[in-house]
Amino acid sequence: MLPLEDVSCAKDLLPFTAIRSVLDIRMGVLTFREKWARLLGKDGFALVSGGPALPANILPTRALAARISEELTRGPLTQEAIDRLIAGERLIRYPWHIFQHNAAALAEDYALITAGRKSMPLPPTVGLTGEGEIFVEEGVRISHCLLNPGTGPIYIGHHAEIMEGSMIRGPFACGEGAAVKMGTKIYGATTLGPRSIAGGEIKNTVIFGFSNKGHDGYLGDSVIGEWCNLGAGTSASNVKNNAGVVNVYHPASGAWLAAGQKCGLLMGDYSRTAINTSFNTGTMTGVCCNIFGETVPPKHIPDFSWGQDGRTRYAWDKALRDIGRWKKMKDRDLAAGEIAAIRQIFDQL
Repeated sequence: MLPLEDVSCAKDLLPFTAIRSVLDIRMGVLTFREKWARLLGKDGFALVSGGPALPANILPTRALAARISEELTRGPLTQEAIDRLIAGERLIRYPWHIFQHNAAALAEDYALITAGRKSMPLPPTVGLTGEGEIFVEEGVRISHCLLNPGTGPIYIGHHAEIMEGSMIRGPFACGEGAAVKMGTKIYGATTLGPRSIAGGEIKNTVIFGFSNKGHDGYLGDSVIGEWCNLGAGTSASNVKNNAGVVNVYHPASGAWLAAGQKCGLLMGDYSRTAINTSFNTGTMTGVCCNIFGETVPPKHIPDFSWGQDGRTRYAWDKALRDIGRWKKMKDRDLAAGEIAAIRQIFDQL
């Protein structure tokens, strides 16, 4: 069994590890946990709290899994073996690495999911440009749109919908039950997680699942957690006016770290924006934020912020009520364990 350790890397990946394990981060099509289950079997790996272990933030690949399986035939992993296995592999250390390495994750997951399988046919009303791979699962609704797999593979999950007039360039993944609204423009490398909604213009963005960016507005080089909603017209800058390096707040250290030349919005779970909200380059919001107001919000918006100054706290009863209402809209309920995890964050503020 492959031992994985996520405690040492979880703080660096906030806010996306505030209520989830590193293994439940989504990149490409699948979460890390789902990738390992396909590569090693659902009982082939486990989180451990002691002894030699691979970091849970290493991006799983078929080649890495093959080397791990071979190493495990010799016995339990030693630290020397682990150091050898992870040399040259992608470590997703900071939140911006999620979108920066998403193209590689999409290509890897596409090959993993579709190997030996046959795609459902595309209807004749779908336009194609460029040569490449497209895989369509059962139950997909798609018509009168334009797909370009020449820039990377396109995967469309079970019961997803691609509406009329949409233009999509790969690599792209549309998760189970997700929807791309009419006239949407999507550039790779973009992941639309399960039951999420996409609209407007999106580029190189990962949306974990159950979140909405359903209207006009630009989102690029960004990561959006689960159960988020971006109001109509919400946009985020992803490049500074001077084309300089983008610095992003790092919650674990309280420092501002260089994230490269492009970084848009990094939004924690259960956060929402009002219509026409505009975000600065490299903005990070925490979990359970309700963002609204007349001016541009600060580049760091703490957990449970109310409004946009980052100083007013979202009342617990209102926050829980509002999360419950948003979940009901997608036929989900707040579980007791979920409430406890959210409460723990609230009590630490």
